[in-house]
Amino acid sequence: MASLGTYIKESYIELITKVTWPVWKTLQQSSVLVFVASLIISLIVWAMDYVFGMNGKDDLWQGIIGMIYNLIS
Repeated sequence: MASLGTYIKESYIELITKVTWPVWKTLQQSSVLVFVASLIISLIVWAMDYVFGMNGKDDLWQGIIGMIYNLIS
């Protein structure tokens, strides 16, 4: 049990003295970057879903590829 206490104490000291924490402005900029990247990726996934559509025959919406296939066949 003494080793657990030592581990917690050393972890606390390391978090306080050795870790470099970002300043608030840097943290905000990183958060905005993550938000914008997530938005772009979600738009790409939505576009792929819209173009390729759903694959089931019972689905009402089949996407652009499904509409083209229905026009050809």
